[in-house]
Amino acid sequence: MNKKKCIAMLLAGGQGSRLGTLTHNIAKPAVHFGGKYRIIDFTLSNCVNSGIDTVGVLTQYKPLQLNDYIGNGQPWGLDRKRGGVHILQPYAKIKSKSWYEGTANAIFQNIPFIERYNPEHILVLSGDHIYKMDYTKLLDFHEKNDADCTIAALHVPLSEASRFGILNAGPDGRIETFEEKPKEPKSTKASMGVYAFKWPTLRAYLEADEKNERSAHDFGKNVIPAMLSEGKRLYAWSFDGYWKDVGTTESLWSANMDLLDKSCKLQLDDDELRIYTRNFDCPPTFIAEGARLENSIITRGCSIGGSIISSVISSECCIESGAEVMHSVLLPGAKIKSGARVQHAIIGENATIEAGALIGSESFDEKEPSITVVPENKRVTKSKSSA
Repeated sequence: MNKKKCIAMLLAGGQGSRLGTLTHNIAKPAVHFGGKYRIIDFTLSNCVNSGIDTVGVLTQYKPLQLNDYIGNGQPWGLDRKRGGVHILQPYAKIKSKSWYEGTANAIFQNIPFIERYNPEHILVLSGDHIYKMDYTKLLDFHEKNDADCTIAALHVPLSEASRFGILNAGPDGRIETFEEKPKEPKSTKASMGVYAFKWPTLRAYLEADEKNERSAHDFGKNVIPAMLSEGKRLYAWSFDGYWKDVGTTESLWSANMDLLDKSCKLQLDDDELRIYTRNFDCPPTFIAEGARLENSIITRGCSIGGSIISSVISSECCIESGAEVMHSVLLPGAKIKSGARVQHAIIGENATIEAGALIGSESFDEKEPSITVVPENKRVTKSKSSA
């Protein structure tokens, strides 16, 4: 069988518990973003834009909606006779575990899929980050340095560094130390969870890690430190674009608000590294006379009669005359009735905010934002809702 130079394995099975009610019924990568996208669109589109035509999507937690959404991969150009997109769910095996037990174990369980393409290199990616990246630049750096593993990295604020894998690298980019989520970070250079590996090397380490009963079977905690301690060639590739882990309601809200900032590095209305999505047919948006729109994203299929300021409105939302939406994100089908006021909030799919209801706190701290989340299908009456 012909070798593939590189295939991608996209980890998309996370529960996303820090997103609260937004992930009660769907996996985190399937959460809506930016009006017309879902979070997973970004990594899938990055693969296509980088010429990677074989992508394994590893799902686990409540995968039905995500599986339906990806389908045969046609919206991203991944409907291929050889390669394309494949949904890879855990399954029962003889004398073996079934559920994925860590990021490394998830890849280990899919070695037979990877071997079908006999790749030289493998990209291990996450399905819950917002960013645009040309992976060919990462792979070129990886090959130029004859690296066993290359980690995409960027600088983060010191106050947030303990949330990431933190590394130190020499002037040539070779990694000298790596520590997963250190309590006292010695650097601000953080792993983005984007890895390029030589496949034969990674396979050997995955097999060794699987035999270690004390391992958490995690790339950051186990596999990468093991490679580093045994003198393998690990390099850091610096990324200076927009990247955000939208693992909390505050970060998801913040990333949506970033789209409204013209100076933000992430722009979705340009043709550079276009982000593709599965668009369902919607009628044009109706904007009534007297409606007020300021610095907002309005998706197709909406009915707008009220006031919308600095907000992201998904498809088929209804904001009645006399309603106010400010600094908020409305997911598909949300309805804001006349006299209702929504501020600094995320309104779930098909939720209804009744006339006179107030959603969100009157006081708001930009440094430590507290975002109100209304669950999908929830009906909120006139009583005030707090974060």
